[in-house]
Amino acid sequence: MKLTKSFRLVIVYLLWGLWCILQKPCFLLFHKNLFKELNFTDFWQVMYHGLPLDLSIAGYLSIMPGILILIEIWYQGRIIKWLHKGYNALASAIYAITLCLNLVLYHYWNFPLDSTPLYYFFSSPASAFASVSVLMVIGGVIVTTLIAIGVYLSMQYIARIFDRIAEKRKKRISQTLLQIVLLALLILPIRGGIKTSTMNTGEAYFSKDMHLNHAAVNPMFSLIESLSKQVDFASQYRFMSEEDATKIVKPLLYTKSDSILQLITVKRPDVYIIILESFSQELMKTQTVPYMNQYAKEGIFFNHFYANSFRTDRGTLAILSGYPAQPTTSLMKFPRKTSHLPSIAEALSHHGYGLKYYYGGDINFTNLKSYLTGMGFIDHVSDVDFPLKDRLSKWGVPDHLVFEKVRNDLQEKPGKPMFRVIQTSSSHEPFDVDFHKLNDKVLNAFAYTDYHLGRFIDYLKHSERWERSLIILIPDHLGGYPAGISEFKLERYHIPMIWLGGAVKAPYIVENYGSQQDLAATLLGQLKISHNKFTFSKDMLDYKAPHFAFFTFPDLWGMATQSQQMIYDNVSGKIMLNQGCHSHSSMELQGKAYLQELYNDIARR
Repeated sequence: MKLTKSFRLVIVYLLWGLWCILQKPCFLLFHKNLFKELNFTDFWQVMYHGLPLDLSIAGYLSIMPGILILIEIWYQGRIIKWLHKGYNALASAIYAITLCLNLVLYHYWNFPLDSTPLYYFFSSPASAFASVSVLMVIGGVIVTTLIAIGVYLSMQYIARIFDRIAEKRKKRISQTLLQIVLLALLILPIRGGIKTSTMNTGEAYFSKDMHLNHAAVNPMFSLIESLSKQVDFASQYRFMSEEDATKIVKPLLYTKSDSILQLITVKRPDVYIIILESFSQELMKTQTVPYMNQYAKEGIFFNHFYANSFRTDRGTLAILSGYPAQPTTSLMKFPRKTSHLPSIAEALSHHGYGLKYYYGGDINFTNLKSYLTGMGFIDHVSDVDFPLKDRLSKWGVPDHLVFEKVRNDLQEKPGKPMFRVIQTSSSHEPFDVDFHKLNDKVLNAFAYTDYHLGRFIDYLKHSERWERSLIILIPDHLGGYPAGISEFKLERYHIPMIWLGGAVKAPYIVENYGSQQDLAATLLGQLKISHNKFTFSKDMLDYKAPHFAFFTFPDLWGMATQSQQMIYDNVSGKIMLNQGCHSHSSMELQGKAYLQELYNDIARR
């Protein structure tokens, strides 16, 4: 019995579906340490709940073969065969790459593959691979190639079978109509049926254990969904009417400065913001960072301070622009948007400050150079400003040489007030530093940065600049320690912020809650400079301002106040953490309204 060519599309779709399904056992096996208690029921649930996403991706991957088969019904030349081969090779490569990237990156980021690695890779390939060994890259390329070849050969095998057994040039009209119908039917698995909502990663979520949910998610689907969320900001996170959102969020957006606790004694101090790579509040409970612990007692210590996000680019933007990080994108990717953000540097330059930015790595990574330029930092130092012999680490120039560069530049006599931002990098994976104090490689890297931070501040203390210095120590995010902390724990975002220097009146502990975005208003408030352009930043030392922290992680948001703390997962639509003495309903509405208004604001910029 001869088969019609249209039946080939059914086989192609089923084969792609099978390849997508096989990703799940691979994920579970690769991360077997995360699934030590996995039983058959859990395995079945992962396979079952992830199936809709697999079938959806199979539908996407089958569209082009379906079109080529439709053409082949009428024209069976060599060109069509080559188009089939070319598409199969490309689709197989994409499948293999997304599979392997998801397997490897999940260990570091703890969420399914999205557009983030593409963004980091295309902005600076060298920095993107800084945490990965050469052997791992080579091994990854080999495994990815082998998987791609296997998928490609399976598709070509199907093609050869149908070339042999399918009817040729018979019943072309009926075959054409059937093929059109089959192509149209692909919309059902792609869209997820005929229900009101379209397919999304939330379809795969079924468990309180987020690792099981992530195992069920198809990485290619997660990537496509992430890419689709990169542009149309105004349509994302619509929780309520705009009128309700505006009413709820209005009390949270407070840009006045009329009730400030004044803790700075110098009107126009030299301001140093030192962005510490991956430092956490938990780290300060150890003996790893003695200088940080010392400074917490000497200066102004913000005891309830939180990172806005989980990556350096998002944390840097929150710090320097007073703008909250978002769950689905890095705003630094959009220079057109960031050029309209408020800027601490710009505000200070209008009051006579000289600006300079120091970073030992690739300043083009994650569009950092574009962002800094838009913020007013025309003068900046990066890896290319150091000799090749000094670029000793995978991230570029080690922290001690960056601090040394700043010290050398400070040899000039004090003139107009300065604003200096120093971004460290050595306490980042792979934690390779020329320092041997602790046996634990991760903690040793933090100890290294802490030591050289201490040497830099000691230099300032013994210089004529100290009395006019305001030094702000603030991490970009938590990372490295503690390892493996869940995104649904408040500790995942808890970081220290410390102000010290001769400009600080006296030691003080700030118990008000806040996050990185609040540095802008708090600093400018102390300097008696207007911060009304910083819509989402509030003065933590203004008792009339609302005091809360806001933070995000891929597709979740969190808020924390003295009386209530909450983390909300946007994918499952569930509250994952709720602790405090009040009902969760009020904070849930506030968080949703805040996120909705944030995306409205991005769309307007």
